[in-house]
Amino acid sequence: MANPYLPDWEYIPDGEPRVFGDRVYIYGSHDKPGSDRFCDYKLKVWSADCKNLNHWTCHGDIFHTRPDEDHGSDVDWSDHELYAPDVVYKDGHYYLYAYIVNEKGCVAVSDKPEGPFTLISTYHVGADENEILKEGIFIDPGVLVDEDGRVYIYCGFNHSFLAELDGTTMVDILPGSFKDRFLSEEEPTAFFEACSPRKVNGSYYMIYSPKCGSRLVYATSNSPVGPFQYRGILIDNGVDYPGGNNHGSICEINGQWYLFYHRMTNNTVMSRRGCVEKIEILEDGTIPQVEMTSLGFEDALSPYETVKAEIACVLIGGCYISEASPFSRRIQNIRNNSIIGYKYFDFGNDYSSSTMAVVLHLISCGASGTIHILIDDYKSGEEIGTIVFEGSEEIITTRVKNVTGRHSLFFLFKDKFENCQLCQFAERPLCQFEEFVFMK
Repeated sequence: MANPYLPDWEYIPDGEPRVFGDRVYIYGSHDKPGSDRFCDYKLKVWSADCKNLNHWTCHGDIFHTRPDEDHGSDVDWSDHELYAPDVVYKDGHYYLYAYIVNEKGCVAVSDKPEGPFTLISTYHVGADENEILKEGIFIDPGVLVDEDGRVYIYCGFNHSFLAELDGTTMVDILPGSFKDRFLSEEEPTAFFEACSPRKVNGSYYMIYSPKCGSRLVYATSNSPVGPFQYRGILIDNGVDYPGGNNHGSICEINGQWYLFYHRMTNNTVMSRRGCVEKIEILEDGTIPQVEMTSLGFEDALSPYETVKAEIACVLIGGCYISEASPFSRRIQNIRNNSIIGYKYFDFGNDYSSSTMAVVLHLISCGASGTIHILIDDYKSGEEIGTIVFEGSEEIITTRVKNVTGRHSLFFLFKDKFENCQLCQFAERPLCQFEEFVFMK
């Protein structure tokens, strides 16, 4: 399953991956396509068999702050948006933690990892610490259940915050356990939001979003309450792509570690879809930074099967992915020198011919120009062919050089009138890009 790994119509940001039993669950906020606000009023969960990560099951809505046609509200003190949930297992129950905008947050419980979840309450704190709760800093909660049964909650916005929960009630903050600013406030690693704790090989990892926004970074400690040492960048969703805030975490599935995160669509930072990349945790505990790819859970994609343009991981020059309908997404606002790229395709080892065909499905904007097809690098890679489009054509076939092996692939768009300084067409959109396929 390529990135984004959930069905086309689903917008799940802030994905928190958890393995329970033989299934992996992704708990997330919920965006609307093209929205001008982050998240809406429900939380969702999807899951997949750990042995079949290409088939995901939707378990629907699991918690609400507003009623809809199928559910009532799960809280009676707010109807504000729900942000960034986490779910942990403790003593036979699954506990959901979420932030409600401008509120204190809440805890809910279920007997099943897919929910639905029933509200327990908001957090309970002592009178001496009530001011901390009033600040509403329980934003983006991440929860850790340690091997000794102790439970910790990590959260915050602009400054980090942790506390220990009563492992029996799962809602009571233990007196004296508050710890403010446990993560770096030094630029460029300064904490912004999106705490997500994990314990790996005896070390405590804190994944979070720094103030630079488009990155996920991590820090480690020998203790669940720190001190935490900054270790590096995991991913940056703004590299050669329209970036925005980032939120996610790491998860081991069948011995392979993955990083779950989100990236932007619909020309807004508030319309996000879940993506995943394979990562490696080295013997010294470090995690090398990974690039954004089109791969999802795959090692390589096939160029000989229809490729949806929307799985692009490189979008340069103002172009962006836009929802045309629940069935279709296109890359639009393609202009002169726009670059659309994919990582990675396995072209196989067929040396029997010197050329192959490529077919592009374009939606015309009435412009004319050329599309240069490059492999391995959009600046210095080998050009394997050129496509000419004439304004009215939508399905275009051309011959290109035969390619073998594993490569990234880039389409560089050129306007026929790119050198016309006084031309009214100089800044026009050229076309929209729907899909493509290679054929031999």
